[in-house]
Amino acid sequence: MQEPRCLKCGKEISKEDQEYCGDCLLHPKHYIRGFPLFTYTDPIRDGIQAFKYHNRREYAQFYGEALMEVFGTDFRALKLDGILPVPLHHRRFRRRGYNQAELLAVELGRRLEVPVYSGLLVRVADTIPQKELNDRERLENLKRAFHLSKNKVKLKRLLLVDDIYTTGATIEACTQVLLQAGIEEVFYTSVCIGKGFVDQM
Repeated sequence: MQEPRCLKCGKEISKEDQEYCGDCLLHPKHYIRGFPLFTYTDPIRDGIQAFKYHNRREYAQFYGEALMEVFGTDFRALKLDGILPVPLHHRRFRRRGYNQAELLAVELGRRLEVPVYSGLLVRVADTIPQKELNDRERLENLKRAFHLSKNKVKLKRLLLVDDIYTTGATIEACTQVLLQAGIEEVFYTSVCIGKGFVDQM
C-alpha cells in the first residue's frame, strides 16, 4: 500500500492533506488504529480466497512475516497484552476446519512474543456472509454477533486480527464488545483492506 493512509483504519486515501477516509468520517470507529497490509485487489484477492476457503493454511506464515516486516516496530510500540483473532461461528469452523484469522494471530503472537487468546471472543450468531451485504446491512448483521467469554485475565491493550477489513463492521462490533468488558484500547491488523462503500473525499 502507498501513502497517504487514513489515520484511523489505514486505508489508502487520495489527498495528502486528508487525514481520514470517507468511511471513517461518516462511521466513527471505536478502535484506536488499524494496520492493514494490502489493498484488496487482484492478485491479493486470489491469495486471500485460497487462504480462507481452499485450505492454504501455510499462507499464514507468509502473511505473518509480511505484517511483521511492515508493522513489527509499530506492534511492539503498542505494548500489547494480547492478540485476538476475529472468531468464526462454530458451524462455520466445523465446515472449514480452521479459522484463518486464528492462524495469522498465532503467527504474530509467536513473532511478537505476545499471548494469543483465541477463546476470549466468541461468535454467537452465524451471520449472513458480509460480502453479500451493503454497509448499513453489515452493521445490523453483526449486532449482538459477538460475546466475550468469562475471562479472568485483566487485559488493557489488545490487537484484533482478521484476514479482510472491508467497511470495518466486523472489527467495530468486536471492539465494542471488548471495550464494554473493560479493555482500554483496541487496535486491529488485517492482511488486506477493501476500498469501502464511501467514495474518497
